[in-house]
Amino acid sequence: MTNHELLDLLRCEVVPAIGCTEPIAVALCVARAKEKLGAEPDKILVQLSKNVYKNALAVGIPNTGMTGLPIAIALGATVGRSEYMLEVLRDATPEAVAYAKEYMLRVPADIQINYEAPSMLYIHAEVACGDKKAEATIQDGHTNFVGEDGETVNGAETVKQLDGEDGKSGGALTLKRVYDFALEVDIEDVNFLIDGAEMNKQAAETSFANEYGHKLGRLLHSSTLKQTPQLQQLFGDTIFTKIVSYTCGACDARMSGAMVPVMSNSGSGNQGISCSVPVYLYAKENNCSREQTLRALALSNLTVIYIKQSLGRLSALCGCVVAATGSAAGITLLMGGKYEEITYAIKNMIANISGMICDGAKPGCALKVTSGVSTAIFSAYLAMQHSYADSTEGIVEDDIDRTIRNLTRIGHDGMQVTDDLILDIMTHKG
Repeated sequence: MTNHELLDLLRCEVVPAIGCTEPIAVALCVARAKEKLGAEPDKILVQLSKNVYKNALAVGIPNTGMTGLPIAIALGATVGRSEYMLEVLRDATPEAVAYAKEYMLRVPADIQINYEAPSMLYIHAEVACGDKKAEATIQDGHTNFVGEDGETVNGAETVKQLDGEDGKSGGALTLKRVYDFALEVDIEDVNFLIDGAEMNKQAAETSFANEYGHKLGRLLHSSTLKQTPQLQQLFGDTIFTKIVSYTCGACDARMSGAMVPVMSNSGSGNQGISCSVPVYLYAKENNCSREQTLRALALSNLTVIYIKQSLGRLSALCGCVVAATGSAAGITLLMGGKYEEITYAIKNMIANISGMICDGAKPGCALKVTSGVSTAIFSAYLAMQHSYADSTEGIVEDDIDRTIRNLTRIGHDGMQVTDDLILDIMTHKG
């Protein structure tokens, strides 16, 4: 792929979002169907793929104090505007939320899991008002509207397939190509990556002033550490602790429904947070130049996009593993590492936390983000010492692209039964 194509891909996949992207995408689909209807629906049917349902089940919906699909659907049907895409609930004022809460009791949505959905990311909304009906479908990408034949119809999200003809080779895109792009791209073309990282940092700062989720980010923040000698002694007020605090703090806020935008990556806000905040803060704390910071952010973000192309938008493998792998690459670059050291860092990541499952979006995601980011920093440091997992260890191979593909094969192909079991457990508790 050319640098121009890679830049387009980066711009397509790194976009602002408010709220967890799965329930927000459901709200977006319902909003588009309502707009086609031209009236407020008195009936709503929503069909979701297993993975969308799983990720939308227990996560906070912005500005509502509630979790899950019913309120997201109600907001989509009442105040949602599809032109806002992943910020579809931007106009969810307290008055609008109050109305939506009353509306969802009056017009309860019929929510179904489509076990035969054509994609792991599939949302279909049918709405009606009297005899008038309308529908909308999102498939493969969180803002990718498709028609009955599966063709894109006015979709903002271009879902690019980078696999080769055998579906396994990764086509023209390799980690080396990603690395070269990060070093070659005109930094003026990727300025938006710093804006996104700052946006995600501000989301974390929101969590420090409130009690979101498990309050892990707030617990590790320097202001808390200074007031708690035991924590200070245990964690220390270090760059490492600051990176972990800000990254999981942004996740705390987002998963609990804070009305704050974040810059997402490959359709996930948590992935956007996890691949940008650690790199951005490491650069700031080490007085790296703006150019160094931008190139590291480009490497981190595009590494995530590259891995997600073969893993898929949604899977049984936690996206924090992928996003933190991007951060490991970006931090290694900031430490002075070259391509060789970056491959070592990624191998360390894959040798370590590849088995982390995704059991839906929820406040506990901040715990997984913490594990991923901590491992990323360790992996980068070890890589700079030329200490890394080699081809004698597990799924790691000498070739870095084959190693990455081994990870994504496990997540995409090998964990289908795991995915079904996770959903079964989540929907049959008690």
